[in-house]
Amino acid sequence: MMQLRYSLSRKAMAVFCVISALILQGGCASLKETFNFTSIDEDGNEIQSRDINLPAKKLIEQGMADYEVGKYFTAIEFFEEILNKFPFSKEATLAELKAADCSYYLGRYAEALLLYEEFENRHPTNESIPYVMFQKAMCNYKQIDRVDRDTTGAEKSIALFRQLLKAYPNTPYTEEAKSRIENATEFLANHEFVVIQYYTRTAKYDEAKVRINYLLSAYPDSLVASQAKDLLARIEAGDPPRSRLTSWFPKVNLPDWTLFGRDDAENTTVDPTQR
Repeated sequence: MMQLRYSLSRKAMAVFCVISALILQGGCASLKETFNFTSIDEDGNEIQSRDINLPAKKLIEQGMADYEVGKYFTAIEFFEEILNKFPFSKEATLAELKAADCSYYLGRYAEALLLYEEFENRHPTNESIPYVMFQKAMCNYKQIDRVDRDTTGAEKSIALFRQLLKAYPNTPYTEEAKSRIENATEFLANHEFVVIQYYTRTAKYDEAKVRINYLLSAYPDSLVASQAKDLLARIEAGDPPRSRLTSWFPKVNLPDWTLFGRDDAENTTVDPTQR
């Protein structure tokens, strides 16, 4: 009985070896492709191995083709595919940056900001860093809401634009950064004036004076500063506006502070990858 089992085992092993040999022989090429083995010809010379980055090159070409015509939904998929499958390829750096750009142009500002920050941390000496810093500021700038709401977007964008101007004072983004700082600052001044409107309407004149003095100190060159001075004079004279204030105060539905003239719609920001 033991001899029969041993005989069967030897036969099974022999069959297994034959099948394995056939599989290995037939699959030799695919194994070489999978593990990128170096091949040797009949004369003992090394055969040039295939370019393992070829798929990444194809993906970046397809991604950029979609990106350049505004197909950000599909473009970002190609860039993410590169980052997932070829994170150490030379195309990965560009894919990182363009994935952030796609998120930005899709209006996913929080996600784009995170991607720009990751790019900056990974590639601090990259030539695109001034552009990345500008885009980080823009992610916050684009989140500026109505003048009677949260001011975080304006405050953070001003700080980031100033960081850019300090680190790189002469870039293609300098003039636009300065203009957007002015616009965001005007937003903050108008936000203060809306608060002043509330205090005046509710007869909280002491609070109104405190906020007016803050506005005049923080934003002396704002367009609304002259109105703030006039209101302060009236309150101090004991003659604050007591009638309907809608004609005296600016409207709450002020301009869209996220816009920058017609340039915003046309996207005139210089992308270093497109130069």
